[in-house]
Amino acid sequence: LRKKQFILLIGILLVTAITFETFQQLFYIRRYQLANDVQFFDVLKNQSYRWVLWVILGISLFWFVKKNRETSFGKLQEYLKFGSFIVGLVLLNICIIGGIQLFISEGSFTFSLFWGEYFTFFFFQKAPIYLLGYSAVAVILHLYFKREALEFQVEELISLKNDHKAQYLELRKKITDKASILSIKVGNKKHIVPVEEIVWIEADDYCVKVHTQSGKIWTMRSSLKALEEKLGNPFLRVHRKAIANMEAVKEWKNNKLILSENLEIPIAKSQLRKVQNFYA
Repeated sequence: LRKKQFILLIGILLVTAITFETFQQLFYIRRYQLANDVQFFDVLKNQSYRWVLWVILGISLFWFVKKNRETSFGKLQEYLKFGSFIVGLVLLNICIIGGIQLFISEGSFTFSLFWGEYFTFFFFQKAPIYLLGYSAVAVILHLYFKREALEFQVEELISLKNDHKAQYLELRKKITDKASILSIKVGNKKHIVPVEEIVWIEADDYCVKVHTQSGKIWTMRSSLKALEEKLGNPFLRVHRKAIANMEAVKEWKNNKLILSENLEIPIAKSQLRKVQNFYA
């Protein structure tokens, strides 16, 4: 609920409650002939101060709900806390209304008269509608403050996302998500081979052979296609059976790459454009 919608909803609720109670009292007055020639606005005027009092005391409900806006209503004690406060407000309303009416009608105050006549009368007349009114307002207020809190959290998350996005873009300039090592299983152990030490990789049936600068060759169960995606630049698939570390290439001639120790790797015609683009 937005603020304007919230105020409008509270206003509609209040007008509906006042109108309903006014017609209710007018019905009883006419039904039991308690007064003559009584009109709707006569009854409304007579009870207007009671609703003003209801609104004034209801301001404390706004404060109470706001203070407890984090309540999730998952436990009985949370319902009891809100219910007790609302019941307390209703009883306070009835006590004040009964006291005012007693002074207006009788001119003097006695506890027995107040309790036996005025409190009892206004309790049965006002308590149900006051209780429903405050309960409805409490629910609307709770939803309003919950929405307000969620909007604040969303704003924080958006701000956090933007901050992290800027950091991510900055880091992306410096690092890549490509592998920096190959983990090769040797028996029950794993051997770590830094990517920069790899000279080239050749296909060997269902495995590949990883050739390193030290001359060591490691056999790894993988495919050239998987390693091509994993390693990225500067590794280039130059043949259906070979991936070359282009930074380890000494020379390129006659559709062949010359690596260290004069090792030659053929370049497939389908991959020639890739090699040309790399050096371009």
